[in-house]
Amino acid sequence: MTEEKYVRPTWDEYFMEVCRAVAKRATCDRGRSGCVIAKDKQILVTGYVGSPKGLPHCDEIGHQMKTMTHEDGHQTQHCVRTAHAEQNAIVQAAKTGIAIDGAILYCKMTPCAVCAKMIINSGIKKVICEKRYHAGSESEEMFRQVGLELNFFDEGIEQYSKQ
Repeated sequence: MTEEKYVRPTWDEYFMEVCRAVAKRATCDRGRSGCVIAKDKQILVTGYVGSPKGLPHCDEIGHQMKTMTHEDGHQTQHCVRTAHAEQNAIVQAAKTGIAIDGAILYCKMTPCAVCAKMIINSGIKKVICEKRYHAGSESEEMFRQVGLELNFFDEGIEQYSKQ
């Protein structure tokens, strides 16, 4: 009987697995996203999709859907009851006084445009996503323009339902 040799995950694989575990705390079933911000092979902060403290969660009272009309005229639906995992991780860093300048952010999919702006301004140097987001091209372009490295574990596209 030959035993297969255990292969340790890479640092990126490890942090992405932690990101998946953090996502289990999310309170909006449309995304169930998590985020890990790490630097020098150490986790600095985590965040997950959730309503602000003291406010009701989607899982309790349902989604708060808003329609967004884009420049080309097409419309999309977004749940706005919660803050995104990336936003919550960045806010957690600010709240606890943890510097994230130069860190790497791990998340489920390409961050939205608002998260992308926060990521850029916070000094994050690299973003690693599990998948692409179907509406992530604006963020990808912003990251490209400022030279922020963006990598994907899987080139597959995360598509939200039209709930």
